[in-house]
Amino acid sequence: MTAVLGRGVIPADETFLAGDDLGVLRGDGVFETANVRAGEPFLLEEHLARMVRSAERMQLDLPDVTKLAELAADACQAFGKDREGALRIICTRGPEGGGPPTVYMTLNPVPAAMIAARRDGLNLAVLSLGYPVDVRGESPWLLGGAKCLSYAVAMAAQRHAKATGHDDLLWRSEDGFALEGPTSTLIWQQGDTLYTVPSDTGILVGTTAKFVFDRAREAGIATAERRVQVAELIGADGIWMTSSVRGIAPVHTLDNVSINQSDLSATLSEFGGFPVPTS
Repeated sequence: MTAVLGRGVIPADETFLAGDDLGVLRGDGVFETANVRAGEPFLLEEHLARMVRSAERMQLDLPDVTKLAELAADACQAFGKDREGALRIICTRGPEGGGPPTVYMTLNPVPAAMIAARRDGLNLAVLSLGYPVDVRGESPWLLGGAKCLSYAVAMAAQRHAKATGHDDLLWRSEDGFALEGPTSTLIWQQGDTLYTVPSDTGILVGTTAKFVFDRAREAGIATAERRVQVAELIGADGIWMTSSVRGIAPVHTLDNVSINQSDLSATLSEFGGFPVPTS
């Protein structure tokens, strides 16, 4: 399913992107991905708010979010209500040489392997991002915390992880701190508290993780942010990677070390509203 701002829903094979669009030539743009359930985009307002922040970081003129929400509704209506979907909302800087931004959306069923990860968990590699933990927070040109289209390094890292027998990866800083996944947010349990990584490390603040933490606090579960060394993380009482598409996936192996499996996994999935397959 494809929808283009100003044109609405179009056939998936219809041309709409110029060959010199800077999103294609340079990965110059921002995007968000929202989970679609029963024909409705989950946490759309929060995703669009984060998209605004990313666009501001990149000095990119994002169209009014009301128009984006309307286009998302049109795409979801055409997609139907009987499938779980992944809605990508994309805004590029537009044609080379100047021009309005290109805004479009794609909507596809969530892959079965991602849904299965909610039940089966993940085997993660740990790979260095190449920076000390404070560098991205101190260097705005590195775009830490912005969800931009420049994903070539992240995709190369995922290919490396899969080629070495892993499902995905966790980035660590050069000085040993756990950060995030290429497309997911880290959550871990230590005792009775759920933790995630603070934004001053340059991570992208996870929309799903924030929603789950809000529900956890309502249920009386303590939550906090703090930095954690990978060596300490390995001994946690539970580790999860959260994202809008895969949902909440427990980590069972980290850097070839077995990880404690927490009884909270089912509860967190329930907080996030992600269906977990039973077989």
